[in-house]
Amino acid sequence: MQVWDATQAVLLGVVEGLTEFLPISSTGHQIIVADLLNFSGERAMAFNIIIQLGAILAVVWEFRRKVLEVITGLPSQARSRRFAANLLVGFLPAVVLGVLFADVIHEYLFNPITVAVALVVGGIIMLWAEQRVHVVRVDEVDGMGWKDALKVGCCQCLAMIPGTSRSGSTIIGGLLFGLSRTAATQFSFFLAMPTMVGAAVYSGYKYRHLFEAADVPIFAIGLVTAFIFAMIAVKALLAFIASHSYAVFAWYRIAFGLLILASWWLNWVDWTQVQG
Repeated sequence: MQVWDATQAVLLGVVEGLTEFLPISSTGHQIIVADLLNFSGERAMAFNIIIQLGAILAVVWEFRRKVLEVITGLPSQARSRRFAANLLVGFLPAVVLGVLFADVIHEYLFNPITVAVALVVGGIIMLWAEQRVHVVRVDEVDGMGWKDALKVGCCQCLAMIPGTSRSGSTIIGGLLFGLSRTAATQFSFFLAMPTMVGAAVYSGYKYRHLFEAADVPIFAIGLVTAFIFAMIAVKALLAFIASHSYAVFAWYRIAFGLLILASWWLNWVDWTQVQG
């Protein structure tokens, strides 16, 4: 195992862990950082599947009590069945559109310029959503109905565009549809579980030929790193939203996106030379 390979695994694991559940687009950051590190090709695709799995394991662990409560309550508790049904309803739109358009989107939109534009546009939308009058209909995640879940699930589909942010689209969508800040954030985390696990299983099977025994140490480093930093990010976000808005993330998105566009426009970095 080369030192540089291990360093790349750590850096990308940190980026995945810190950005996966913040509304700033983990995929967008991965594309940009991987491009700077010249980490691309089939090996990178397999590596990304693994570190995303590490991040989702972190949120499963953080909400393990709720997960166990729902699982054990399915046979006897209407609340648990309603919650599970909401997750299924919210999950389905991404499944349908992902199967139909994932390859096309990956081929044409997975580049730093698309990411930068999506970061800026998404940041502006977030600022608008935070400044409007927020009428709360649903205070807690258990109070959501299937229509609420479906609306948030449709918003999640926007995250197929790199730079949009899965958590950002679901959280802001939840706010616009009347969920409280806490309910929108928690449902975003819970919805990530079937969505990301499903995506990892689908991608892992589809690209199973890319996994080699020699890469196990590097992949393990990335998975553990992503798990640790995702735990930090999830705990920090839950504490942050208790008394703050998402405006700071919106301004970060806009500033970062404009920086990428400026570096491209001024020829500081040739972002167009992205390797698949």
